[in-house]
Amino acid sequence: MIKDVRQLGARFANSGKPKPQLQVEAGVIRELSDLLAETGLTEIEIEQGGRRIRVARQNSPHISAAPVAVPTNSEAVAAPPSPVPELKRDVDGAVVSPMVGTVYIAPEPGKPPFVKVGDTVREGDTLLIVEAMKTMNPIPAPRAGTIREILVRDSQPIEFGQTLLFLS
Repeated sequence: MIKDVRQLGARFANSGKPKPQLQVEAGVIRELSDLLAETGLTEIEIEQGGRRIRVARQNSPHISAAPVAVPTNSEAVAAPPSPVPELKRDVDGAVVSPMVGTVYIAPEPGKPPFVKVGDTVREGDTLLIVEAMKTMNPIPAPRAGTIREILVRDSQPIEFGQTLLFLS
């Protein structure tokens, strides 16, 4: 059960005989630690009578997956389509993003795109630019071919491995 913070503060301030400023009753620290655990907080600080105590805990670096709700009846509402196209890494002719970033289809705003559907490209030609960490990274054609389909739009955020376009 969550303890009254005022009561803890009073106990902290009146923890017996006068003690040097740096000494604190261990029981108060334990109670504050328990309060952190009970409430899910990562830090708590109290001040009483000119004395202050702060107790903090670090979050675990372990990342766990969030539980996923699975519909159990046939009347479940379908989720809206995702704005990010599906990753297609093993499709022949797919050009995938080598990084997370923002894709640009033209060298600068107002200029024509690097490529359009139907354009013929040579190996090494710039197809798109991916901005990552304020660096513009050209995405070269992995081989010669014709642009069959472009799956991204200008200034769209993209993920690593996301299919950007198809060459035939």
